[in-house]
Amino acid sequence: MKTGIIIPCYNEEKRLDVQAFIEFIQAHENYHLCFVNDGSKDNTLEVLNSIRKNSPQRVSVVDVKKNAGKAAAVRSGARYLYNREDIDYIGFIDADLSTDFKDFKKLVDTLHNNDELTMVYGSRGKGNGTIERNPLRLLFSKIVKMFIFFILGLSIEDTQCGAKVFKRDIIPLAYQQAFLTRWLFDVEIFLRLKKYYGNQVMNKMHEQALDRWVHVDDSKLGLKDALNIPLQLTQIFYQYNVVNSFAQAQFAVNSGFNVNTATLIEMPVNTPQVIAA
Repeated sequence: MKTGIIIPCYNEEKRLDVQAFIEFIQAHENYHLCFVNDGSKDNTLEVLNSIRKNSPQRVSVVDVKKNAGKAAAVRSGARYLYNREDIDYIGFIDADLSTDFKDFKKLVDTLHNNDELTMVYGSRGKGNGTIERNPLRLLFSKIVKMFIFFILGLSIEDTQCGAKVFKRDIIPLAYQQAFLTRWLFDVEIFLRLKKYYGNQVMNKMHEQALDRWVHVDDSKLGLKDALNIPLQLTQIFYQYNVVNSFAQAQFAVNSGFNVNTATLIEMPVNTPQVIAA
């Protein structure tokens, strides 16, 4: 069992805890770190390559030349790791390690020990762990959470926690298509799983409380992005609940295709942004 961890990075030169990443990967042979440099303008790429040099067989660097946002960065990492035959589970964490490796490993253990699950995701709203959050960000998150609950219609406490892990075979479903927004791709992943599994979707996912989560200043989510979140959520709702439903209905009528028996699309073998492995 080997787990690939995607770490999206944008201008992280001064925030990356280089030693923490080096110590983790040197002590865990069953993990592989996949850093995605999302068009950074500082020396992030050089820092990532320095981490890779310490464990070249267990660290990869994917360099995206133009900044495209966290959603595209995570997707690039997922597509790369999926095309490695030695990876069984694929997940992601934030570069600032707001969720630490100890908690992430617990997510992986839960997924590994339950054959029914295809995805396990961290939650900052459950349990009695140490969760440090800026009060204004907390208020804003609660407002966004209400929008998301309306869109998903699922009893999920925390969709936006930056720690999730998937079994390999579900990666094509979650990441085959590009995401609509730069930051709200988590919502789209849940919608894709809901569409595929139907009423059984909550039996395929598990929300697990984190023991620790700490907000780190200098967030890459800018004010403009934050203010656009309600509009972007509306766009997601319209695309997945109106446009896609109409397209499926038309396809079913024209071809006699049963949309409930759709199979996973195989991921393409070409991965355009792999720089080092």
